[in-house]
Amino acid sequence: MPTDPPARIPTLMLVCGEPSGDQLGAELMIGLKAVAGPSLNIVGVGGPAMTAQGLTSLFPLDETAVMGLREVVPRIPAILRRVREVSDYALALKPDAVVLIDSPDFTHRIAQRIKRMEPSIPTVNYVAPQVWASRQYRARKMARYFDLVLALLPFEVPFFETYGLRAAFVGHPAVERVSRMTGGEALRKRLGINQDTRLLAVMPGSRMNEVRLLLPGFREAVALVAKEFGDLVCVLPLVSHVGNYVRQTTANWPVPLHFVDGDNDKFAAFEASDVALAASGTVTIELALARTPMVVAYRLGWLTFALARPFIRTRFITMANVILGRAAVPEFVQGDCNGEALATALLALLRDPAACELQRHALDEAMAKLGVGGEAPSLRAARALLDFLRSRRS
Repeated sequence: MPTDPPARIPTLMLVCGEPSGDQLGAELMIGLKAVAGPSLNIVGVGGPAMTAQGLTSLFPLDETAVMGLREVVPRIPAILRRVREVSDYALALKPDAVVLIDSPDFTHRIAQRIKRMEPSIPTVNYVAPQVWASRQYRARKMARYFDLVLALLPFEVPFFETYGLRAAFVGHPAVERVSRMTGGEALRKRLGINQDTRLLAVMPGSRMNEVRLLLPGFREAVALVAKEFGDLVCVLPLVSHVGNYVRQTTANWPVPLHFVDGDNDKFAAFEASDVALAASGTVTIELALARTPMVVAYRLGWLTFALARPFIRTRFITMANVILGRAAVPEFVQGDCNGEALATALLALLRDPAACELQRHALDEAMAKLGVGGEAPSLRAARALLDFLRSRRS
């Protein structure tokens, strides 16, 4: 009697373009393994976190982790070459779906080329650009080259569906890291920092352009704070591909500065710190999970900001503020992002324990709305993705 051929193992292609996307991709891979087990083949582009989960990346992320006109323009030929390389790989492989993670300047070009050349290949956007905040017309364009959005925020689902783009709310993957916000006391001991010494976590960003624009103001702010709190110490979690630049640029830092590497030490640093000074981004969610009061800053190149400003439709840049609809976390953008303003906000927290506690309560409220306490977002994303594949097959 003839036997049935073995069932074909589905292939998913996951593609990210920078370290924060690499972390999200790794968590999605963990979720997919938990839901689908070994009956899934995963290929694509990632960094150390995705590699640790078994991905063999087509290339490293160094050439694609860029932002801002000044940094992007010189790298356009290299980025476009990588876009062609990834999309050509997908066109030849014809995976069951291509999941494009964050980094829209890179990943959306891949989705567009795939859809233009082979519309039958399903494309999924995980971590959509915040088009509800600026240039909302991009949602209509996205509907032409994405089949599904895995949405991190609940209000994104009706927003995208208004433009004819299928979406599923999965929660923000960063909330899964809440249990990892430990080790602060041990880190202080290892670094020789007394438990009563004021510790400031400094996060100038994960992209070279962010670091270049933010570090001078951060340095000035730290110097001003140190005039009142002479025992101030800083800890700076390094991001691999900008680590050398950060070390060089922070030479002669105004107070003792400790560098830490890896997620475990980063999260320990968050728990150990009294306050934080951070670039806007996923790191502000991680700080919120650690219940670390923070001041948030962001700067773009003047031309990039001038071009973007007319399209901005949101009042806030910090995720906790966006979710709550109020300025629970002090934030400073562009011209307001200067050393004096940052120092004033940091001093307000360092001087007043009640202000820190008030912010902690607001951060807890925001994280609950983001999914803390519910099913892990990576599992929800994995289920939504697999349900999508099943619906395509049927």
